[in-house]
Amino acid sequence: MNYQIKNPDELTDHKINHILNLWEVPEWNEMTASDFRSFFKDSEFHFILDSEDEILAVIRLNLDFTLEISGKKFSFAEAVGLVSAQEKKGYGSKLVQFFKDNLIQRNIESIGFCATDLRPFYQRCDIEILENKAKAILESTDNGWINSDDDDILIFNTSGEMIELLKGLGPEQNAYLIPKEQYNEL
Repeated sequence: MNYQIKNPDELTDHKINHILNLWEVPEWNEMTASDFRSFFKDSEFHFILDSEDEILAVIRLNLDFTLEISGKKFSFAEAVGLVSAQEKKGYGSKLVQFFKDNLIQRNIESIGFCATDLRPFYQRCDIEILENKAKAILESTDNGWINSDDDDILIFNTSGEMIELLKGLGPEQNAYLIPKEQYNEL
């Protein structure tokens, strides 16, 4: 297995199509390679590849993720889109370990999110989980602020102080996802 990190401009059209097929997001089915590179320009992609350079597992690191908590803005790298080409082969858990080690080595503060049914996987990967804290993260929509679809916050590499702040999230203490356009205006 070969661990690699690539930015969107380094990805071949073949790899982009493979990622989109693995992710199975209906809204992205018609996305071109050019659209993909533009849409994910603030990301890097972490892979495990086989000997033929085919993707065994992929995770995206969103380098443009900001939360506002108690009036202060905190930037993270967001781990998202983990998927394996084949389940139950250990590729996902192996990638999570490479990914976490890389973030620690590069000192990148990174969190992710998951639904309750994925907790056992991340527990086996030795990822700290802040259970039921993601619901306190609100996202802006045309109809106002709504709760995140996720349940848990995953700690890949974050300071103890930040972990304590995230542990304090709940009905009385929300975090607000700040879209890039809005953040740039501030």
